Order: sequence, then C-alpha cells, then structure tokens
Amino acid sequence: MQSDALYHLTPERKRNTLLIEAAWEVCNQVGGIYTVIRTKVPAAVGFWGDNYCLIGPWFANMAQGEFDPIEPGNDAVGRAVRALLDKGVEVHYGRWLVSGRPRVILLNPLSDLPQTNANKHYYWEAHGIASPTGDDLYDKVLAFSHLVTLFYEQLTAARQESLSIIAHFHEWMAGLPIADIRRNQWPIRTVFTTHATLLGRYIAMNDEQFYEKLDQYDWLHEAQHYGIEHMVRIERAATAHCDVMTTVSQVTGSECEFLLGRKPDLLLPNGLNIERFVALHEFQNLHQQYKNKIHQFVMGHFFQSYSFDLDNTLYFFTSGRYEYRNKGFDLTLEALARLNWRMQQAGMSTTVVMFFVTRRPYRSINPEVLESRGVMEELRETCNAIEKQIGERLFQVAASQHEHRLPDLNQFVDDYWRLRFRRTLQSWRSTHLPSIITHNLIDDQDDEILNFMRRANLLNHAHDRVKMVYHPDFISPMNPLFGMEYGQFVRGCHLGIFPSYYEPWGYTPLECGASGVPSVTSDLSGFGDYVMNAFDNHKDCGMYVVNRRRKTFYQAADQLADILFQFVQFSRRDRINQRNKVESLSATFDWKYLGKFYLEAYDRALA
Repeated sequence: MQSDALYHLTPERKRNTLLIEAAWEVCNQVGGIYTVIRTKVPAAVGFWGDNYCLIGPWFANMAQGEFDPIEPGNDAVGRAVRALLDKGVEVHYGRWLVSGRPRVILLNPLSDLPQTNANKHYYWEAHGIASPTGDDLYDKVLAFSHLVTLFYEQLTAARQESLSIIAHFHEWMAGLPIADIRRNQWPIRTVFTTHATLLGRYIAMNDEQFYEKLDQYDWLHEAQHYGIEHMVRIERAATAHCDVMTTVSQVTGSECEFLLGRKPDLLLPNGLNIERFVALHEFQNLHQQYKNKIHQFVMGHFFQSYSFDLDNTLYFFTSGRYEYRNKGFDLTLEALARLNWRMQQAGMSTTVVMFFVTRRPYRSINPEVLESRGVMEELRETCNAIEKQIGERLFQVAASQHEHRLPDLNQFVDDYWRLRFRRTLQSWRSTHLPSIITHNLIDDQDDEILNFMRRANLLNHAHDRVKMVYHPDFISPMNPLFGMEYGQFVRGCHLGIFPSYYEPWGYTPLECGASGVPSVTSDLSGFGDYVMNAFDNHKDCGMYVVNRRRKTFYQAADQLADILFQFVQFSRRDRINQRNKVESLSATFDWKYLGKFYLEAYDRALA
C-alpha cells in the first residue's frame, strides 16, 4: 500500500495518526464487504502497523472462530476500551485472526438493545431519523452505532493532543456515528464509503430503465415506496457529514450524486490480496487437478443417461446472491439458449456444462441426483477391484508362461465381480434426462432460473450442446456432490459469466482472474467499467466486458452469445495462453497497488 503524492500524510504525521476502520462485516461474514475489509488488512497493517485498528459488531457465533482476545494496552485505544468496560459496556478487544492480525474492537449490539427506545428518540431529536418498529436488523444497527459513538467519545478524551484520528466507516450500517462526530465537533477526521446505495439496489431490481432515469428519481418518494426511508436517511446523514465521501466505482458514483445528494470526492476500487491466489507455474496444474474433480460430478450427473467426451467439454459457471436481474442471470440464460442453438447449427462436437451456483431455499438434495452419484461410486469401487484382480493374475501368468502374446483378460475376472459389474451398470443406467437442478426447491414453480430453462427447452437433452446444472447451495468440502472448496471449483472451470445489470464492484470476475480463469462482466459493474478504462487489451487477456449501458437486453444477449461462441471455438493452446494472461493481469488488482486510493482519501481527510 503506497502512494506517490501524500502531502499531509508525511512519515512523521503517519507515526502520530491513528486509523480506525468500522464496518458491520468486521469479524462478521455477511457479504462482499467482508472480503473487501479482510483482504485489505495485510496492506493496511503493512503501512500503518499498530496505528491501524478495526471496529465491528460482536456476534459470538461469527466472531469466536476468528478473534483472539488480548488485554488493552495503555495507548489511546486501550484507555478508551477500558473506559467502556468501566461503564459496563460489553466490548471485546483483541486480534482478528486474518493475514496481518490487526487490532480489533468488537461491540455487542445485543447488550444495548434495552436502550432501543432511547436510541430511537435521540436519533430523531438529533438527526431527524424516524425509526420503525419491528425491524430487528435496524434496531441492532442503531445499538451498534450508539456503542461506536460512545467509543469515539472515550477515545477523544483519552487522546494526546498530538494524535490525529481518522475514522473510516463502511456502508449505512456503520456510518451513523459520523453525524454525531460532526455534531459534537470532536477532533476526528471522517471518511465514508458506500459500496452500493440502498436505493440503487432496490430500484434497479424493479425498474428496467434505472440508469436512463437516474437523474429523475425523487429519493424520498422512492425510499418511502420501498419502505426503507429510515435506512436511506442514515446513509444520507453519513454522506452529508463526512469529511471525505467515497465509493467504489464510477457506476456507483452517479448513484451517490442523484440518490444521496453528493458527488464522491474519490473512487476506491476494490482489490484482492493476490498472494492468497498465487500458484506460480502450478496454476495450470491446479486447473487440471480440479477439473478432474468436476469431471467426477459430471459423470455421476449425466453419464447414467448418456455420455459425451470429457476431453472436449468446457465448464462455464456463474455465482452470487440470487438477484435474477441485477446479477445478470436473465441475460446469461438468454445468451446460453442462443449459444446452444448456434453450436447445434454449426455441428460442433464440443459440450458446454453451465453451472448456476447461488443460494435458494430448498428441502433436500434431489434423491435421484444423490443416488446416481452413489451408484457411480459403487461402480468405481467395482472397477478398481476388477483392475486389481486382473493385474495380480496377469502378472502371475506373464511370469510363468513362455508365450509372448497377451492372454484373454476376461478369464482373470471371477463370476462374483462379473455379476456385480453387470448389476451395478444395470441399476445405474437411466432413460430419464439428467436433472437441470441438483436440489428440490421449496418454491420450484416460481423460480425464475428454472422457469426460463423450461420455457427455452434447456432440459439437458442428449443433442443439447449446452448442458445445465443449477446448484442452489454453496460449494464446499462438506457438499456430497462436489466435495471441494469453492475456490477449487472456480480453478477447475474454464469461464466465469457475470454480466450484471447492477453491480457496484463485483469480486467474482476478479477472483476468477486471480485463479487464472477468464471471465465475462459488464460495463454496468464497477469492475467491468474499471477494466474498460484501465486496459485497452482486456479482451485478449481474458477479461470480457458486455456493453449493457447503451444496448437493449437482446442486443446485449447477442453480444454475450458472440463472446461465448468465440470462446468455445478456441483451441486448448488458446485457452492456456488466455489463462496465463488473465492470471498475470490480475496482479494489478493487488491491494499493494490499489491501496494508494485509500491513502489518498486519508490524506484528504487530514487536509
């Protein structure tokens, strides 16, 4: 983490500056901001050392596995923590067990819930924020905000006059203390980062002309319409009162201007700790290793009905929160239907298996899918036993006979294994089409992904060149269908597809690149917009961008289908070259480079 032009953050000033970063997702994995904070920590600690600290909520079930308690020291932070403990506040002080092991302060919002009515009255009187009843998350956010404000009050009292304090807040759930810092005129410089405006996310899900009408929306009317006025008012209060206002991309910057009433002072693009992904020359071998594991799933899922050449099969995937339109699932499906038709018309022998990985409520894994996988494993054990038996007997015969020709191997398999082999195969074979979904959904008839597949006849017919696998759950080693980490699954695939309609940044294509996997994003995602502006050759390097900003839905679907059709025609050498290029390009997204934007924000705050 470095910057070439830090005018106020001189080495001496840095030694006397305390940076505290507050977020709802510190030691609390909920969504993408957890990844932003956690991966940025090593670079932040590398620059600030122990002058860097984080604040988050204490939820025991989430925090205990990644928090190591320590005794507070005699510095300003330690004295403020002890002052809170003396006042009976439940505060946990220690180290976050991630790379860099930063200091962390965790405050329990549940301990402050008895003060909920008093908190609501105060925020109405002080900041004009009315609070609803019956919103459990909102009550916890208010409680957390109150406790964070108490901490900064004690920190202000404990600081030495020479100590500068920068307080950085992420998202509305952590941003409310900014208004109190300004109201009390405490000597604390504040930075606020919104990673996605609340209104933007809600409106984009429901209005197909969101970007065309962005400058026409009445924020208050829209907030009341969607029942989120209280949350939007917190977001606007943080935006209005912070010293430096930031967001993650130009795409979200426009939302801030029209929905929050303030243009961002700076853009803070998201990076990754690329060292976590680095495999040097091994990443090609890892692709082969994990692709073979995906082969095992595909054989168990499809080969009971029909088979295809796995050496001529490509694995595509998309993943993320289930937002059918915002995440571009609708566009992806439309393009896949067109790709399937084009590949059939071209007489291609290549097979594409497309995985949709997203979380949906389900009753159970589909018993037929699970049974097929189980029978295939039994077939594997049978084949291994026959192989061992043939090998041992063949060696005995070869060593004892004087002839040089290969004997009939069938004679080396006894009747038990012949019968078991035949019965296992017979019980495995099926005349049914392979299922397009691995689980039994609770709301099967109203699921948009399933309904599109049914309407488009993407039902895994033998003649389909594009096969569909909808997996409505996380991929993890405990998953009986895959038995691998999500990151390993990504490495085993050939292409990630993420043509989002609303995506303030978008980590998935960046994670693909760091794993040596090409991907498709859109110019309406922060990442896609950044790539288009930063790299002229992004397409050649395996970072494809669909132009959704100025194209209709069907024009964008045609463009995406073109990209996919071109990709399936690549030779193996072409794909290897592109994996090398995208893995190399991803290094430019390391926090040690992108962290300079954060330092510029802190430099401005000190100014």
